[in-house]
Amino acid sequence: MMWKDKLMQLIGEENVIVKQAAVDRLSKDFYWYSPVLHEQLRDKVADCAVAPKTIEELKTIVQFAVENRIPLTPRGAGTGNYGQGVPLFGGIVLDLTRLNQIVEVNDTTVKVQAGVKMGILEKTLRKEEKELRIFPSTFMKSTVGGFLCGGSGGIGSIRWGNLWDGNVLEVTIITIEEEPRILNVSGEEMHDYIHNYGTTGILVEAVLPIEPKTEWSQFIVSFTTFQQAVLFCDELAHNEAITKRLLSVCEWPIPAHFQQLKKHLTEDKSIAMLEIAEPAVPLLHELIDKYSGEVSFTISSDKYHKGLKVSDFTWNHATLWAHKHGENITYLQARFDPQRVFEQMRLIREKFELEVQFHFEFMKNKGKVTSGSLPIVEYKSKERLYEIIDFFEENGVSVNDPHTYLLGSGGYNLRMKEIETLKKQNDPYDLLNKGKIPKDEKMELMN
Repeated sequence: MMWKDKLMQLIGEENVIVKQAAVDRLSKDFYWYSPVLHEQLRDKVADCAVAPKTIEELKTIVQFAVENRIPLTPRGAGTGNYGQGVPLFGGIVLDLTRLNQIVEVNDTTVKVQAGVKMGILEKTLRKEEKELRIFPSTFMKSTVGGFLCGGSGGIGSIRWGNLWDGNVLEVTIITIEEEPRILNVSGEEMHDYIHNYGTTGILVEAVLPIEPKTEWSQFIVSFTTFQQAVLFCDELAHNEAITKRLLSVCEWPIPAHFQQLKKHLTEDKSIAMLEIAEPAVPLLHELIDKYSGEVSFTISSDKYHKGLKVSDFTWNHATLWAHKHGENITYLQARFDPQRVFEQMRLIREKFELEVQFHFEFMKNKGKVTSGSLPIVEYKSKERLYEIIDFFEENGVSVNDPHTYLLGSGGYNLRMKEIETLKKQNDPYDLLNKGKIPKDEKMELMN
């Protein structure tokens, strides 16, 4: 294509990635968690990719794309699950991982570029007796920009909530115009740039709050029944005397897929996976005894984030392990009614047996403890999948559908009207992550 030759002349042939294997890799994320998305997205690929090293280089690429009306798809490490970083209409993938500078660390905040890996950031902060508030289970690979634009919560959310709960203080955005603007956005307006799949501007920097470092001990606690495990986790979640960073619970047979933990786990037992502040460990043991739990595995605080991590089996890592070692495995994102949770699970189990397997993550939302569910589902067909979703919703279990690439269709309470307004202002030619905001492009793509 002529425009690729022009792009090479503009920024240097060595800076334009055209080798098919590399372009294919950079055009994918973890959408294959969903068989539905796999069918829709597996053949979507960019025409080329670029990896700018400076914001000025990025602005040059944006100007070129606007002048030639070329779609742009921003990308971090590609650990998203919904096709957030998949180019639906070809064009250029913007690999932002070279924008990887930790700009400034002070007592309460850190300023970073979008391509900084969250694992490197957390490790750097802990050397300075600080730590991040929240990060995804994929933090060793995921980038700050990818998490802010495509994620919502994760490790730390049981204490600090999700991205919207004061865990992002400011973002720097580049608009997609003939003369790209640099916007420094904070406060309420910033919420329309979080978890928006990078559709309204390219996030290049962020300011995040940080906290004093805590010494975290990790535990896996086994229970005879899943109900015991859930009740234990619920009381632990509400106990503010026990400082915690992670609180995850999976019913058997999900833990059967956790290969590195097999020698520590007992068949047919449900497990809770925890990160607990070291001074609170004695209180934890009292609660474990109250619910007749058994500590099956521990990692001491001096080995925190050195080698195996309990968090490697939580959040959607649990889905990943089941997908690796099971057959036809996918998942849902659901929210049970706290007053009816055991009744709702009983109805689902009676209807679908082990076709649906339960997994809960405890977190805070606007300061209030809540639990999200990431149930494992044995995939049989798209029709069967949506029959399961319909049954959940008929029985009062809300579902955020992870089997769509469309922003807002997954059930998050995004301010879509505000996002659509920003899209028109910041990306007037609709070039940035084209097709991810629900409108006529969906029909165009499917036809």
